[in-house]
Amino acid sequence: MVAHNPLFHGRWTIKRFQATVINDVWPEVFFFTLVAVMVVLVTKYTSVNLGIQTTLLTVLGTVLGLVISFRTSSAYERFQDGRKMWTNIGVVSRNLAQMIWIHVPAERKQGSVLEATIEKKTMINLIQAFSVAVKHFLRDEPGAFYEDLYPLICFLPRYANSHLPHEKLPLWHTHEGFEEPPAPPLHHRERSETPAEIAGAEEKSDSKSTQSWPKRGRHSRRSTFDPEAALPRVQSEQPLKPARNPPRTKISDFIPLFRFFQWIGRVLVCRSRTDVEQKAKRKRLRKRGHGIDLVESNVPFEIILVLSNYSAYLMQNDLVRPALATGIMNNVTSLQDTLANLERICNTPLPFAYQAHLRMSLWLYLLFLPFQLYKSFDWITIPGTAFASFLLLGFLEIGQEIENPFNYDLNDLDLDHFCLSLQRELHQITAHHNPAPSEWMFSHLNQPFAPADRRGADELLQINHDYRHPDNRSEAGLQSIRRTLLGSWREVDLTTRHIQ
Repeated sequence: MVAHNPLFHGRWTIKRFQATVINDVWPEVFFFTLVAVMVVLVTKYTSVNLGIQTTLLTVLGTVLGLVISFRTSSAYERFQDGRKMWTNIGVVSRNLAQMIWIHVPAERKQGSVLEATIEKKTMINLIQAFSVAVKHFLRDEPGAFYEDLYPLICFLPRYANSHLPHEKLPLWHTHEGFEEPPAPPLHHRERSETPAEIAGAEEKSDSKSTQSWPKRGRHSRRSTFDPEAALPRVQSEQPLKPARNPPRTKISDFIPLFRFFQWIGRVLVCRSRTDVEQKAKRKRLRKRGHGIDLVESNVPFEIILVLSNYSAYLMQNDLVRPALATGIMNNVTSLQDTLANLERICNTPLPFAYQAHLRMSLWLYLLFLPFQLYKSFDWITIPGTAFASFLLLGFLEIGQEIENPFNYDLNDLDLDHFCLSLQRELHQITAHHNPAPSEWMFSHLNQPFAPADRRGADELLQINHDYRHPDNRSEAGLQSIRRTLLGSWREVDLTTRHIQ
């Protein structure tokens, strides 16, 4: 999401124009401006008068304005709904992590405290993995083999039967034509890295260029920004794709005419492809040794299944009370509902017939606009037509750009920022060791009865049942405590009121 002015923040490049709609509408604006120039020159220097009455301008202008306003409003509503859903993911994830970390006991009849802590931290890592999986899911990046996702879920079960390595669970199917290599032995596939391998990975991490994250300058932190370095280092049988892989900026993004030549090139390449190449492609899209097409798993949903299974495990082993178990299940269900709503926003665009009819109507309106403006504006018809076309076409393009706010455009939601913020918050939750209140409450730094009584909690605890108000030693016990609390209220009430 654009949090600052991208045109003048940092080093200026032509890519900054992608935060606006100028690179999308300028060819159309240029075309309609040329039409206005033609109308003015022909009418000015020939005997032909191309000016017409403004009746059509008056009738259609209001209708088109209302329709374009509806188009932009509906797109912005989808943008806002997407932001609300990601806020809901953050709130539910934090609530669920707190319930697991604080309320699930670490001391049990069976198992050590370390085992229980590993169990709880693992499930909280899966909560973090859910948001990352949703990010890739909305960006149409299927599978689990990404640098920011795979380390968080690589330990999940891979096979329905351990003795049949070809029976992979849906989560671990490969995608996009990858051929699955022979499954390595279990002890090689799931072993931890040695210290030498970890050192080599650190050296490689330091030397690699973070291509997936945009750079802002040689000495800025963004130039060395690599948040995946905080994730576990594990081996993968498939090459991991970058956490952020925006499409490369091409000249056709600024000059749309080149898109036509790209389309012609793709058509020629497709026609020249031989039957052998087509058969090889179909073969790559099938599992080795089996005639079943690769399935495309819903990774966020798979993580929800694991979280639901964990809540059932807690209830079956009486590790949480029924009320808390209900809260955990409600939060897991809320994550599933949010995923469904995000999928609805992403996969339900405005009907094509509506978009096509609106654009054709606007083109016809702008095409006849200079003919109607000439009688009243003369030479000003040219800049007037350019401004009107830029205004109306700009709103139309803005609606189309923010309709799906989950991609890599500068005006889209910053999903990477949301995921990294949630990662920091979840680690902040697990940084607390859940001490008993008595370990930190009765300190000399704690003055619970201030400002009426500024003695520390350790000194008050020594008094015990013989508590007396500092200004009234004759009265002890509960009555003196009540007098102290009432005095604190009076002093706070008078001190914090600003008298004009």
